[in-house]
Amino acid sequence: MNFLRGVMGGPSAGPQPSGADTIQKLCDRVASSTLLDDRRDAVRALKSLSKKYRLEVGIQAMEHLIHVLQTDRSDSEIIGYALDTLYNVISNDLEEEEQDDSEEENSAKQVDDLGSQFTEIFIKQQENVTLLLTLVEEFDFHVRWPGVKLLTSLLKQQGPQVQQIILVSPMGVSRLMDLLADSREVIRNDGVLLLQQLTKSNAAIQKIVAFENAFERLLDIITEEGNSDGGIVVEDCLLLLQNLLKNNNSNQNFFKEGSYIQRMKPWFEVGDDNCGWSAQKVTNLHLMLQLVRVLVSPTNPPGATSSCQKAMFHCGLLQQLCTILMATGVPADILTETINTVSEVIRGCQTNQDYFASVNAPSNPPRPAIVVLLMSMVNERQPFVLRCAVLYCFQCFLYKNQKGQGEIVSTLLPSTIDATGNSVSAGQLLCGGLFSTDSLSNWCAAVALAHALQENATLKEQLLRVQLATSIGNPPVSLLQQCTNILSQGSKVQTRVGLLMLLCTWLSNCSIAVTHFLHNPANVPFLTGQIAENLGEEEQLVQGLCALLLGISIYYNDNSLENYRKEKLKQLIEKRIGRENFIEKLGFISKHELYSRAAQKPQPSFSSPDHMMFDHEFTKLVKELEGVISKAIYKSSEEDKKEEEVKKTLEQHDNIVTHYKKVIREQDQELEELKQRINTLTSQNEQLQATVTQQVSQIQQHKDQYNLLKVQLGKDTQHHNSHSDTFQINGIQTEEVSKLKEELEEWKNKHELLQGQLKEKDSVIEKLNSSQLEMGTTEQSSQTNKFGGLEHNNELQKELEMLRSQIQLQSAEISKLQMENQKLQVMNAAADPALGDSGTTAATSSELEARLEQEIKELKSEVQALSEEKEALKQHLDSSSSTVAILQDEKSKLQREVAESKKEQDDLLVLLADQDQKISALKIKLKDLGVPVEDEDDTESGDQGDEDEDGDEEEQD
Repeated sequence: MNFLRGVMGGPSAGPQPSGADTIQKLCDRVASSTLLDDRRDAVRALKSLSKKYRLEVGIQAMEHLIHVLQTDRSDSEIIGYALDTLYNVISNDLEEEEQDDSEEENSAKQVDDLGSQFTEIFIKQQENVTLLLTLVEEFDFHVRWPGVKLLTSLLKQQGPQVQQIILVSPMGVSRLMDLLADSREVIRNDGVLLLQQLTKSNAAIQKIVAFENAFERLLDIITEEGNSDGGIVVEDCLLLLQNLLKNNNSNQNFFKEGSYIQRMKPWFEVGDDNCGWSAQKVTNLHLMLQLVRVLVSPTNPPGATSSCQKAMFHCGLLQQLCTILMATGVPADILTETINTVSEVIRGCQTNQDYFASVNAPSNPPRPAIVVLLMSMVNERQPFVLRCAVLYCFQCFLYKNQKGQGEIVSTLLPSTIDATGNSVSAGQLLCGGLFSTDSLSNWCAAVALAHALQENATLKEQLLRVQLATSIGNPPVSLLQQCTNILSQGSKVQTRVGLLMLLCTWLSNCSIAVTHFLHNPANVPFLTGQIAENLGEEEQLVQGLCALLLGISIYYNDNSLENYRKEKLKQLIEKRIGRENFIEKLGFISKHELYSRAAQKPQPSFSSPDHMMFDHEFTKLVKELEGVISKAIYKSSEEDKKEEEVKKTLEQHDNIVTHYKKVIREQDQELEELKQRINTLTSQNEQLQATVTQQVSQIQQHKDQYNLLKVQLGKDTQHHNSHSDTFQINGIQTEEVSKLKEELEEWKNKHELLQGQLKEKDSVIEKLNSSQLEMGTTEQSSQTNKFGGLEHNNELQKELEMLRSQIQLQSAEISKLQMENQKLQVMNAAADPALGDSGTTAATSSELEARLEQEIKELKSEVQALSEEKEALKQHLDSSSSTVAILQDEKSKLQREVAESKKEQDDLLVLLADQDQKISALKIKLKDLGVPVEDEDDTESGDQGDEDEDGDEEEQD
């Protein structure tokens, strides 16, 4: 310990040892000391000296420190000191922090070289890295944290070599993934930094890390830290996510399939109060937007990009981005990046483009977001990067979006322009920018309008109808004529380049537009004059574009104007310019440096406004037309005629093929409809059969229940009879008592009825007697009436006697029954307790019988209803069976028709094969003559484009 006090700066009477001597003594102590405490103190001393004497400690102590890591793993303290010492020796971060700004770059390079050399020494033995991976697994904070920092430093110095060692190490990457689950935030955060270095430019490690559930853990950390409001940890996690996803299609697909895109939506919920944007929040949100762009980058495979775009729309992420886009108080750089992000989310996705077209800015009155963005693009006071972002957004909105293109162009047409002038349309803003005094606005508006015409011949023709009022009192001029007028006025190079790109896009593949352009007699002389002059380097670009425009006017010329036929234009070029000179000027475009930059990616990214010359889509057009125009210039009139004939033949053939394709397509459609109809009827028949089967089973089930209830009812009746026999009083049952009461009531009713009849008979007798006395005046009548009256009277008396005797008998029976009733009432009163019990039982039995009878009646009615339903289902089944038979007949007829159509198709294929042979022969002749011939795939794509264009024309009509 006295030795250590001397080393650490304690008082000493002799001369002080140098740093190298001290380090040598400490190394000897580490190597030779047998006591762990002595070795630990020596390593701690080396750690304190390693920052100041980095070179000496690295050279002399590295081997001893590695030996300590191998042999003293049981003591976490000495392992921690050894790891810290190695980190100080290898890492360049400490040296960089201590350097002043005044130091030169040479010292920084020396520091970098020193750390790289020590790293190379350490990883020369791969077992050292494997040992370090084992130490990182230790849970002890004093071992794990220094181990993580040391491994991170090794990856910074010699990344690819260390990555390869970790990759071949068993479970090497999986061990490091456990750092993200560490409850100690220091280790977890440094683990994120370690994984950042580990995943740089190594797709294999990126895939392993992703499949080790890295996305889930990183998104959890970002959520725990507060999303965009979080600190530096959120930034580190986002950088790691970018490493895992950028240019890695496998991980991007895994991220989408794992529904992690949905978890990105809360990142952009910035709230209504957008004040107080901290620098860290701006950085975090910027990285989050970049991460969205990584998933929908135009350089990704189209299928992967499209699926991510759809997922972002369905989860509401696009809607959230549009909310930020239209919000107030958003920093300029965040707004610019948001515009770029929305651009790539909607690029080429019809659903997203339609949604973006419906977004309105929160203004009064509300304006479409597209209009608000275009107002920023043509405003020269807006930042340059923001204007570029708006142009990119407009280009992405129109990319493969014929509906959007039509909506933009329609705002320029005379029939749709708002006469009141209350609202500004997109077309008006583009025209305003096209003819403003700001050259950058001219260029942006020209490129935007060119994208509205991209690959859409119908809109190119419609745009010819646009008329502009240049000044009061002068007649309006067409948009095409106004563009050429500005060209001839000698404006800025940027303005002329933009207008020439617009005209080239407009005239390409549109013969009508070429005719309108050539109809102005000043256009061709202007172009030939520009191309023929020998101007400076800045004007060479304009000359090349003029040559391209003149070449397009020749190549797409339909010879409808006699003075500007193809042959005459070629002769004009030969006389005034020269073919070789024309081709040379045409080549200026593709040789320009700014052309090469624009051709790299769709997003317009320029270092300054002066470099904004070419558009990405226009570079594709130049690449397509440059060779074609060069060949067209050298063709003779005879070759042009032959080419026209071949084109006509090809067009006829294409028309025939298109017709047959249409017929076959219609037949296929009819077959599909009939198949669907058969499938529908078959499914309906199956459903009906299943319903019948179900009803039959229900009927059988109800029958079984009815039989069961019937059996139970019989048992209950027998039990009730046996039970009621026991309840008799003096030989008379309670049922007999009730019957006797009913008979008594009946006899009373009969008695009353007979008394009423007797009274009626008495009244009849009295009437007869009175009538006999009145009619006694004449003898004959009296005698006749006497005999008749006597006879009738005798009969009535007999009947009266019979009635009286019946009444007497009935009265006797009634009195007898009354006596019996009185006796029964006395007996019932005497046996009241017994009758109470028996009455309860009888009432219960009667209720049970009534309920059973009611249930039996209900069951009978239900069985009857089910029988009727069964009969109806049988009738329905019979009708379905007949329908199926009819359908089977129709199916057989259709199959015969399909066989006949197949036979016709075979005949058509034979005809097509013959025509293909003729076409191939014609193509060989054309190739011999030097005429470019398109492939069949190109022809079919062209046919498809023509069909789409015809469809658009019909919609416009």
